[in-house]
Amino acid sequence: MKSMDTETRRVGGAVKSMTLEKRNCGSAAQCGKAMALAFVVLLLFLVTSFAQQIGTLTTQQGAMPARGTYAIRNARIVTLTGPDIENGTVVIRDGKIDAVGVSINVPAGAQTIEGRGLTVYPGMMDAATSLGLVEVGQGANGTVDTSETGELNPNAKAIIAVNQHSAHVAVTRVDGITHAVTLPLGGLISGQAAIINLVGTTPMEMAVVPYAALVINYPRLGGRRGDFGPEQPAQDITAALAADERQLDQIRKLLRDAEAYGRAQDAYAKDSTLPRPDRNIVLESLVPYVRGERPVIMRADREAELRGAIKFAEEMKLKPILLGGDDAWKITGLLKEKNVPVILTGILSLPLREDDAYDTLYENAAKLQQAGVRFCISTGDAGAEVRSLPFYAGMAAAFGLPKDEALKAVTLYPAQIMNVADRLGSIEKGKTANLVVTDGDLLEVRTHVRYLFIDGRRVPLTSRHTELNDAFKNRK
Repeated sequence: MKSMDTETRRVGGAVKSMTLEKRNCGSAAQCGKAMALAFVVLLLFLVTSFAQQIGTLTTQQGAMPARGTYAIRNARIVTLTGPDIENGTVVIRDGKIDAVGVSINVPAGAQTIEGRGLTVYPGMMDAATSLGLVEVGQGANGTVDTSETGELNPNAKAIIAVNQHSAHVAVTRVDGITHAVTLPLGGLISGQAAIINLVGTTPMEMAVVPYAALVINYPRLGGRRGDFGPEQPAQDITAALAADERQLDQIRKLLRDAEAYGRAQDAYAKDSTLPRPDRNIVLESLVPYVRGERPVIMRADREAELRGAIKFAEEMKLKPILLGGDDAWKITGLLKEKNVPVILTGILSLPLREDDAYDTLYENAAKLQQAGVRFCISTGDAGAEVRSLPFYAGMAAAFGLPKDEALKAVTLYPAQIMNVADRLGSIEKGKTANLVVTDGDLLEVRTHVRYLFIDGRRVPLTSRHTELNDAFKNRK
């Protein structure tokens, strides 16, 4: 209140000054200039006062933290690829994990963090979000950049649209999620997903893999996931099936055109006497995917969709990853046989059908793990609730998934499925230093993150939430 009184007096002084300028000015032009200057001063006072109350972008986002040399000592270290290390040391240098173990020499000049009573985990990864592409999903369309017009947009790249200043980024990372897959939505072929670190001052500075996977929305018969209640069959099932097949034909034709385009480009590269093919950015963007060099994420939930997506991927020689997978527990044998991984997003959702057991989706991960199916757990959220990822894994652990498997489902397994396990997902020498230091179990709601490292940079534990809390916690 005292600071507000001071600001009020300053504003009052500015208004008084403005009035005097108006009274004493000579010509109309001079008077207009004086009024404009006084208005600018008044506006600056108001903006400063407002910023002091709720925080500013500068304090929330800050500049890119510098990499340094750090040593976390006497902590419990959960490596995930080996046994836990009690009273161990992790050394971070040049953005990488330089050493990990018990008898580790701390480099000269390293910043030392006393880890007694703390636990070091690899940072979590959400493999299916639209983080950075959506700010205010309801009511502010200008802050949503998840899709392009049209049905076939393989050349759309999520990394181009990422807002590195999104408030959701800091809110998410302070809960231990250090990197994520952000993917486009809409249409039949949505575009290309990116793997990003949750720190950076530009999208490409955040990028781990800028073009990581192609996103295809497999045609769906009936409603989408979350439509709890009695099944509502289509009015004309034959027409609906025909429409789905026409959509598949659209995708199929484009993929085959891309395959032919790639062959033509290769032929010209080997023999320049051949006619030079016209460049086509749509087909060009598909070439790595039709050749199986990069994975294709296919959205599907119901059993028929899942089976259809696997069959279609096999026909087109794609490298599929199924996204959603609410009915994946019904086809574990097929998933295991074809070695198709699943990104589960419905762990906390209501069942698909009214007569399904209430815990059908809670137990989905446990059933996949028991069957030996490759999977990971995701929120599937656009941004605001990606921070809840540890609770998704915790729910799966409460319904049959072993605790160590639940932890891997949000760390190591998504890294393996997205082909970045050589850099992320566990605590090993040479991997990127994306680490979370906590005062308890990472998947427990009562646990606090004490230190956070992304790309070897110590990231402050501040966000829009902490700033608002600090601004208003003492309000009377």
